[in-house]
Amino acid sequence: MRTELMNIGSEERHTFKGVFERFGMKRGWKGRTETTVLLTDIRDTDDGKITDHLWFNLTKGFCQANLKQGDIIQFEARVDTYLKGYQGHRMDVYKPIELDAKLSKPTKIKKVGSIHQPE
Repeated sequence: MRTELMNIGSEERHTFKGVFERFGMKRGWKGRTETTVLLTDIRDTDDGKITDHLWFNLTKGFCQANLKQGDIIQFEARVDTYLKGYQGHRMDVYKPIELDAKLSKPTKIKKVGSIHQPE
């Protein structure tokens, strides 16, 4: 569980930074696929490490940022919780369900640098 995120609180939005790694795909509602964004090395405004990675849906803000691998992204988001693990009915799959934390509703997305060039 991402305890660092849980300690921040979910009442208001907070500012974070992360490094854009790559785009991905996930299965969406009724078999549609949705594009996702992988950010790594998520940090708060005090440069404290929050988590090693987070996945986000590809929103308008991420599209407008014209992301390239290694770009450092700053954004605001809320802390939220979700159930992690297998929630199906197959007997041969065992992945216990647990509560985990994530960042949701990212806004004010902008590039602030790159790990490939000095800031």
